[in-house]
Amino acid sequence: MSSTAARVLVVEDERALAGMIRNYLDRAGHDVRMCHDGATAVEVSREWVPDVLVLDLGLPGLDGIEVCRRVREFSDPLVLMVTARDDETDTLIGLSVGADDYVTKPFRPRELVARVGVLLRRPRASTPPVAVLRLGVLELDPQARTAMVAGAPVHLTKLEFDLLATLLAQPRRAFARRELIAEVWGADWVGDEHLVDTHVKHLRRKLGDDPARPAYVVTVRGVGYRAGEGA
Repeated sequence: MSSTAARVLVVEDERALAGMIRNYLDRAGHDVRMCHDGATAVEVSREWVPDVLVLDLGLPGLDGIEVCRRVREFSDPLVLMVTARDDETDTLIGLSVGADDYVTKPFRPRELVARVGVLLRRPRASTPPVAVLRLGVLELDPQARTAMVAGAPVHLTKLEFDLLATLLAQPRRAFARRELIAEVWGADWVGDEHLVDTHVKHLRRKLGDDPARPAYVVTVRGVGYRAGEGA
């Protein structure tokens, strides 16, 4: 197996497509299982603890958004969401509940395998500092990977944590979206840079950060984002 081999759970109700995806991921050296409905996906995720979920949005029973939400309550795999819907709202909802990336049907299987590889190679944080990062009542511990606001724990996904850690580690720096993607998603990630905006929106909601007067993540118009001044 390669150094980026992983346990991958393919959740797809089209059985022929699921089998094809599994075959391509097998060839790439991954340990692959598959299931065909949302409830089973949650159960397998709890028992097997996959590194990556290749998760179809339009599943019978629990859809991909609900599966992602439930899995995030007890585990934190990388999530590549697959959708046949040409609807930006569905995509944004999926990203808001913790999906790391998405592909739209129809897609080439090699493209999906490449996306999985990019997610696995993505650094969790660029040279994380040892010290706890503090901004007002916000505390971020890169070693324990915990976040607290005014002493209350805040559950962040891997992407949200790494995004916030990147900003707080260089509080005077304004990051362009492409720079944040290189730091958090990885330099070889390919996709819409405004994906960063979706994760910032979700991060602000979790932190209780008012978008009109943000304390933790400030928009720098025409550039991207920087750390705020604290609450």
